[in-house]
Amino acid sequence: MEFHHISVMLEETVKGLVTNKKGTYVDCTLGGAGHSKRITELLEPEGRLIGIDQDEEAIAAATERLKDAACRVDIVHSNFRNLESILEEENAPLVDGVVFDLGVSSHQIDTAERGFSYMLDAPLDMRMDPEAAFSAYDVVNKYSEKDLDRIFHDYGEERWGRRIAQFIVKERAVKPVETTGELVDIICKAVPKAVRQAANGHPAKRIFQAIRIEVNDELGILESTFRTAVKHLKPGGRIAIITFHSLEDRIAKTTLKEMARGCICPPELPVCMCNHKPEIRMIGKPIQATSEELANNSRSKSAKLRIAEKLPQQEEGGDR
Repeated sequence: MEFHHISVMLEETVKGLVTNKKGTYVDCTLGGAGHSKRITELLEPEGRLIGIDQDEEAIAAATERLKDAACRVDIVHSNFRNLESILEEENAPLVDGVVFDLGVSSHQIDTAERGFSYMLDAPLDMRMDPEAAFSAYDVVNKYSEKDLDRIFHDYGEERWGRRIAQFIVKERAVKPVETTGELVDIICKAVPKAVRQAANGHPAKRIFQAIRIEVNDELGILESTFRTAVKHLKPGGRIAIITFHSLEDRIAKTTLKEMARGCICPPELPVCMCNHKPEIRMIGKPIQATSEELANNSRSKSAKLRIAEKLPQQEEGGDR
């Protein structure tokens, strides 16, 4: 199957990210190279792109798509949680920009055997790295009822999470839950019919999101990696983050806001004593997809783009 993914807010992202056409840029979520392809089109031969992905199918597709790039291209098969070591190995201690296009790709959702979709029957999988040992099967069949309820609440914000967890435990006591179709059937049994009919969206949507986040530790690695990215930006370099649901957006928003703060002293102090310096400044407000893009790509509906710029190192403390 051809690797297919429509990059959300492509021009807005690249325009906000690339400020030095001879610079080095890192795409932490390479995928099918949508953003990377556009970045390389803007870079001069002296420029460089480092692309990171844990999915071998994405690596193969991106390698083919970027083979004629005029600038230097280095593709790394890894998880962006390893950004620090990747930049060290690539001899790129300081870069001009880093982009994160979070969430699951269209290709992963549409490839039935990957098990990401509640609309396609397939083995329970949901691994972004197919070589990883831990999968959705392990979550659904081995987690306690309490832990299932926790991830459904924390990662899916699902009000019926406890009842769904109870139904899963009851069903797997008879036989293991092996496919996405079986899991969807259990979810539909657990959620009252009147609620399903009144709901905006499929009743399994939040549960599948929660399991996917748990399998891939999607939220646990975000804050530290965002901070690592900013640490390795040159002054004036930029970080661009595209989020697709409230949980990851909250982490992006909070982390960037904290790094953009100056003084963190208690408000009752008359003068700053902390000497805390802001590391970045936000570039405009969060950007959302245009009506035209929404019409052509429904998956852009919930997307938000945040861009920030690394500040020069300051010698004095932050402002109050």
